[in-house]
Amino acid sequence: MIKIGIVDDHAIVRTGLRDFFSQHVDLRVVGEAATGREAIDLVRSNEIDVLVMDLSMPGQSGIDAIAMIRAKAPDTGILILSGYPEEHYAMNLIRQGASGYLNKECDPMEIVDAIRTIALGRRYITPAVAELLARQLDRNSDVAPHEQLSEREFQVFLKLATGETAGSIAESLSLSVKTVSTYRSRLMEKMNLTSNSDLTYYALKNQLIS
Repeated sequence: MIKIGIVDDHAIVRTGLRDFFSQHVDLRVVGEAATGREAIDLVRSNEIDVLVMDLSMPGQSGIDAIAMIRAKAPDTGILILSGYPEEHYAMNLIRQGASGYLNKECDPMEIVDAIRTIALGRRYITPAVAELLARQLDRNSDVAPHEQLSEREFQVFLKLATGETAGSIAESLSLSVKTVSTYRSRLMEKMNLTSNSDLTYYALKNQLIS
């Protein structure tokens, strides 16, 4: 029996996934959460094989939660189920520790296939993500500016792009304000941008935020 945790801020999505998983005899939902912080509590208090998690949630997002979940429950698989296309987030999140990435428009059975694969301790790589991996290995291919960022720089970039202050970012990521400012300077240089409004425009243009 594969024990599943569902993390999404929309109750209707959680209910739909739970009902769908109940149709498969080898899957059992053992808990639900609506935020990244609740997801961390969920893996602390339950034995979960695969966490099916959205990215965009109020407070602590799925992106912020991945590192802490990995620290608290290193053996738990993390399947990101997001409304954003693979090319926008998949590579960064797999580098951060996600076990797989699916767009919410995928065939529902692909979610089940991904869960079963991840429960075996493997990563679930879709053809689209495999293509992204191949492109990154090709040194001659152009890499998007945000794909050059480190995991922490990417987190700080997204928070700045949505209008968060250095103080709030420092608090949510358990960093000092000075460290956040250092990350901001690095990512600005890597992305060749000069202001927070440039970051917001870039993120909107590349559909990294909505």
